Amino acid sequence: MGKINSITKQTDNRYVNLYNVKATSVHNTPVNYFVASRSKDVDSLKMVTRKNNPDGVIIYSIYGEKHDKVVLIRQYRYTLGDYIYEFPAGLVESNENYHEGAIREMYEETGLKLAPIPVAEAYQKPYFTTVGMTDESCATVYGYASGEISSKAQEDTEEIEVVLADREEVKRILKEENVAIMTAYMLMHFLEDKEPFEFLNKIK
Repeated sequence: MGKINSITKQTDNRYVNLYNVKATSVHNTPVNYFVASRSKDVDSLKMVTRKNNPDGVIIYSIYGEKHDKVVLIRQYRYTLGDYIYEFPAGLVESNENYHEGAIREMYEETGLKLAPIPVAEAYQKPYFTTVGMTDESCATVYGYASGEISSKAQEDTEEIEVVLADREEVKRILKEENVAIMTAYMLMHFLEDKEPFEFLNKIK
């Protein structure tokens, strides 16, 4: 196992910061690594605490009486200089659990009301998003969405279009559009499962 020798915070931003890690590899080679993190300081980094508390939440929700549409957002991302299809998602506040965060983020991004469903812990616990460059992890909340689409609660810095996609539109999106990887995997389930969330019954 490699050894971390020192960690230095490089930036002081509100939502994400860069940390420089000096380490020695398992082959006794010097390592100079950079990690992006939601943590506010070195002591809060997951490489220090070894605790995986979710930074954010991703929401996989179904819409419509026939349960035949999935709620997506088409969002402009500066990292790409382009639009990408994603699930509604956001950061979890310090005073809320991720189910509460999911309900809040769903409303803020889409105007829709989310009714979460209970699932086995293995399906909802926080998993790491892009571990080669960040320690960020996100929990997943599943549920049913209702109401009318609205952009009134979106932040001024966000450029979001809400998309209620049926299976034909999902096929087109997967073939033709930029799609976040977590979203892409879940959309594959949406295409294959006769009943949405059918795969959630595989683990009790």
